[in-house]
Amino acid sequence: MPKKKLEPIVVNDLLTYRYPENLQYSPDGKTLAFHVARPDEKKNGYRRSVWVSQNGNVKQLTQSLDASILVWKDNTTLLVRRNTEEAIAGCTEVFELSIHGGEAKPVYQLPLVVQGMKKLEDDVYAFIANIDAQDKDAYKDNEETRKKKLEELKKEEDYHVVDEIPYWFNGRGYLNKVRSALFLLTTKNNQPVLKRISDAYQNVSSFDQLGNTIYYVGETHKRKKGIYNRIYSYNYKTNKKENILRKDIYSIDELFVFNKKVYVCATDMKECGMGQTTDIMLVKKEKLEKVIDPHRTLHCATAGDTMLGGGKSHVALEDGWLTLATDVDHTVVWKYDKNFKKKVVFDKLGAIYFMDACKDKIAIAFEDANGPTEIYEMDKTGKNIKKLTNINVEAVKGKYVAKPNPIDYTSEGWKLRGWVLLPKDYNPKKKYPAVLDVHGGPRAIYSPIFVHEMQVWASKGYFVYFGNIVGSDGRDDEFADLRGRYGDIDYKNLMDFTDAVLKKYPAIDQKRLCVTGGSYGGFMTNWIIGHTNRFCCAASQRSIASWISMTFIADIGPWFDQNECGIPYNASALKHFDKLWEYSPLKYIEGAKTPTLFIHSEEDYRCPLPEGMQMMQALAYQNVETRLVIFKGENHELSRSGKPLHRIRRLNEITDWFTKHTKKGR
Repeated sequence: MPKKKLEPIVVNDLLTYRYPENLQYSPDGKTLAFHVARPDEKKNGYRRSVWVSQNGNVKQLTQSLDASILVWKDNTTLLVRRNTEEAIAGCTEVFELSIHGGEAKPVYQLPLVVQGMKKLEDDVYAFIANIDAQDKDAYKDNEETRKKKLEELKKEEDYHVVDEIPYWFNGRGYLNKVRSALFLLTTKNNQPVLKRISDAYQNVSSFDQLGNTIYYVGETHKRKKGIYNRIYSYNYKTNKKENILRKDIYSIDELFVFNKKVYVCATDMKECGMGQTTDIMLVKKEKLEKVIDPHRTLHCATAGDTMLGGGKSHVALEDGWLTLATDVDHTVVWKYDKNFKKKVVFDKLGAIYFMDACKDKIAIAFEDANGPTEIYEMDKTGKNIKKLTNINVEAVKGKYVAKPNPIDYTSEGWKLRGWVLLPKDYNPKKKYPAVLDVHGGPRAIYSPIFVHEMQVWASKGYFVYFGNIVGSDGRDDEFADLRGRYGDIDYKNLMDFTDAVLKKYPAIDQKRLCVTGGSYGGFMTNWIIGHTNRFCCAASQRSIASWISMTFIADIGPWFDQNECGIPYNASALKHFDKLWEYSPLKYIEGAKTPTLFIHSEEDYRCPLPEGMQMMQALAYQNVETRLVIFKGENHELSRSGKPLHRIRRLNEITDWFTKHTKKGR
């Protein structure tokens, strides 16, 4: 019988994907819990359900309740939050959910939006939640007081008043005077009692427990956010608080407890600025002691579009500290023993977005080239790996899934690698258009995994090529440090990559090349159209036009942007406008001829909307064909976690733009 023809992957397949999130083993390690998000086309959002796995058998616990996991209460009971529209704004409704089945039971309501909850002991928890620094103890208000305050806030809803930076943050909105505070929660007899631990103007980013003491990382500011963090401790039995690290020396990403000692992943930023890879450091009184330089980023830096939420990147066990690491072009699992000697536990081509581990097992959310993410489990040595879920199997069954073909090339003295997806029903005797896709970051990577947008284009008859140029993650800082080299070595790498692809695949029509990218990839797209006319069209997403405007409107602008332009992070950008302008794509837009589509979100505070507007208007001013599509209610994460119908519209806009211009070529 003739082989059945494979169906194409289409834009609307986004609605069929399922997104696993937040792996959590029970305290005894016998049960793995996680939640799964699915698109809700009717409500243009996502619904989440709670799942568990026991002895490799997976079952869904919640059906009608839209819920996500907070933490394990005990070995058989989960604490979950309700996510539905009925939930009270600004509050967290906590339910108990038995792994043996039955309805979730409401137990109490917290007057805060809970993040990152950790159980300290029976009936005692710690978590992070946003507060208003000017009304730091609003969580203590009674119902009448809370109602009066809401009425006052309603009078002010037409105004934003800001007097500090950052006053907004991508994905979180306007945050003037808003701080991430650390709370202690006691729940004896299901009667919640809250206590704020951190100071009013302090942002807490990470915490862990050692005995009766909570150690946490905090940064305090009242007008301008700093780039350094300090370390504090709080004994929840004695109520004693202590400042462990008082000096502003380090930028600290993560704090963790291992082998009854407190460690952090931190950097002094002296060699490679704010992007410098963190070292693992032991926390001592008034200082940090360097333990090891891992030479890699200790999380998954892979860029993709089939993952919504997240989970843990590190897990401390009695016999070792497990961590994800981005290694060249994929994610690995490393295990450090008590002397911080490293062992590679899992090393397979693909992306591990998050993980968890218990005494005997490790669970990972893993994606390779065959389809969207699934959950896998292995023993503690990384052997006997088993696929637990098949939540995305049907979504790609019988579909053409293009496999990434590696292509190695040399550019500016560096050995680089990229990949090429072949078009559906590829015939080397025919001519095809192609798409160059540039990742964001720039300190991110592309891995040879399943990326929906790329698969759509391959199914529509495009070659798609993508890779990791200088500035990408996965290697040492020497490779990733792009400060003061934007638009130079990275641009040359991309042009050399394009040349290598065209040489290897002569079926590509050189007159029908497209280019796209988002964030840093949007910067590069803007840079490319100002420096070459070799692409017949471009789609620039959440992009950068001017580092001057970016520095003074973006949420991380006053720190990140000047750093990337080679200006010391502790210097004044006001004195370096010439350098900021030198690396700005807008400076080079005169004479550009490439028809360019701009995709931007109205609430993108990372690369704010005026960046796309400037580029679009500069092209229109020169009578170059251009189009700007603005997405209301979306932010910098549109392509990854935006509302389902908005993600579909975005990808249709880009695909239609490519189709229009590759039909006529140049």
